[in-house]
Amino acid sequence: MRILLTGANGYIGMRLLPKLLEMGHEVICAVRDKDRLSISDQLKSKVKVIEIDFLDTNSNPVLPKDIDVAYYLIHSMTSSTGDFDKKEAAAAKNFIKHIAQTKASQVIYLSGIVNDKKLSKHLSSRKNVEDILYGGPYKLTVLRAGIIVGSGSSSFEIIRDLCEKLPVMITPKWVLTKTQPIAIRDVIQFLTGVLGNTKTYGQSFDIGGPDVLTYKDMLQQYAKVRGFRNWILTVPVMTPKLSSYWLYFVTSTSYKLAVNLVKSMKMEVVAKDNRLQQILGITTISYQDAIAKAFIKIAQNSVISSWKDSISSGNIREDLHQYIRVPSFGVLQDKKSIIVAQPDIALERIWKIGGETGWYYGNWLWKIRGFMDKINGGPGLRRGRTHIDKLFPGDALDFWRVLLADKKTKRLLLFAEMKLPGEAWLEFRIDDSNTLHQTATFRPRGLKGRLYWYSVLPFHYFIFNGMIKNLVNAYNLE
Repeated sequence: MRILLTGANGYIGMRLLPKLLEMGHEVICAVRDKDRLSISDQLKSKVKVIEIDFLDTNSNPVLPKDIDVAYYLIHSMTSSTGDFDKKEAAAAKNFIKHIAQTKASQVIYLSGIVNDKKLSKHLSSRKNVEDILYGGPYKLTVLRAGIIVGSGSSSFEIIRDLCEKLPVMITPKWVLTKTQPIAIRDVIQFLTGVLGNTKTYGQSFDIGGPDVLTYKDMLQQYAKVRGFRNWILTVPVMTPKLSSYWLYFVTSTSYKLAVNLVKSMKMEVVAKDNRLQQILGITTISYQDAIAKAFIKIAQNSVISSWKDSISSGNIREDLHQYIRVPSFGVLQDKKSIIVAQPDIALERIWKIGGETGWYYGNWLWKIRGFMDKINGGPGLRRGRTHIDKLFPGDALDFWRVLLADKKTKRLLLFAEMKLPGEAWLEFRIDDSNTLHQTATFRPRGLKGRLYWYSVLPFHYFIFNGMIKNLVNAYNLE
């Protein structure tokens, strides 16, 4: 089949893509920015990539006419606390306009479970998108899922942060709300199982794992899988706003995502039936098995995708491509250069920077800067990185975002997402003479920006000097 995969650069899309190729399908990836499709060159050679922004009603991209099936995996919940529902509705309507010009006979939409009498704004928006998509000239199949558990998923990472960092938790009462988590591997099984299956046309199905748990159960079972115990105290006085701040400061989530998650966590998300399991003959795995399998992926350094790398993660700027060219006028710079005896080894070290590896010098100062950023509403250092030694444009890297990662030209360019009175870039480049150039560039915003730069200049002297020296020193970083 010829398949259109929207949201190809999202958490689910990146998991689904290799499976579709493995099944022998021809895949067309629809993304806003083709340079941000964070897949290997091997996979890129097997797919066609088209740029399309379904939020742009004035764009008129031409989709191939002979599309058989389309996956609709576009969500905007994490990009806004206010108008994401309007964005999701507009994107769905625009999608119908474009897909109507093709021969697509089926559209598959991954939605949320909407069985509670009172729905959050997030779930109401998903249901509204579902209703909009039913109006298109094709057969719609809707899969409604609750919490998705897998390496790199937002739910998994939030639970991981809470349990690993807080042995004793004082939690809001929504931790007693029931939910039905499902493993990412099972979601992919359902998404591929309904492909071209006429028994699923024109229907909406709930999908969930075998366990109905409270959020408290999920936290405790996570600790059990990891081999430790945690203590959870529930209090009734924590407001949604306080709960959002609690999630934001303790975990790697953005504040926008935290707000929307808290509103949704007050609603029961439990599947009504298991019709689709019976139709497709799928047996789902337990929540504890899902956690265990996620850690196998982490231990093998084979996490395929992470929620925080998505353009809708709430941190990434949608105009990020404008910053790929580092300005040279009206900027302040810290430039360092050093001859590299072993450029290939230095390049590997550069590609491992941040996350668990750290920044090669003054890591405690980086942690203090990350904590200050978190307090001021920035991402801090909690996001880490998805892969220990792989980088793709668009990846989150602590409080930076990867703009360019090109091993052929030996250049890595990062753009700061920390809260700053200006814009900042950090570049590493090894030239043909085997000289490593490390350049920090800051474009200040007004007097406040210049005062900021000069106030941190003494710290930059030690940090950036130490960093470039340690990048080329021959000690073992493993």
